[in-house]
Amino acid sequence: VQLQGSGGGLVQAGGSLRLSCAASGSIFTIDSMGWYRQAPGKQRELVSTISGGRTNYADSAKGRFTISRDNAKNTVHLQMNSLRPEDTAVYYCYARRNAANYWGQGTQVTVSS
Repeated sequence: VQLQGSGGGLVQAGGSLRLSCAASGSIFTIDSMGWYRQAPGKQRELVSTISGGRTNYADSAKGRFTISRDNAKNTVHLQMNSLRPEDTAVYYCYARRNAANYWGQGTQVTVSS
């Protein structure tokens, strides 16, 4: 499974960004997809995942971020609204297939105050 993330950038606090992750390769048995993030000096943490029709969000993302999956395009989107400076991090696309984890290359999100 290969993952290509896109959509990061620089935005002011309160603004919005939309991240996208396109999967290719052996995608037919992907169990879940989503996003993690890693801020400088911190561990990588869950942002949101989607599996079938079920979504999961970190507490920090609830009410502000929305994850969706386009099965026809093998793509997952993360709409991020009301961004805060503490959302600044490298965001990594994630997929899980047959008990193995796959990661994209990361996309930088910077939120200025």
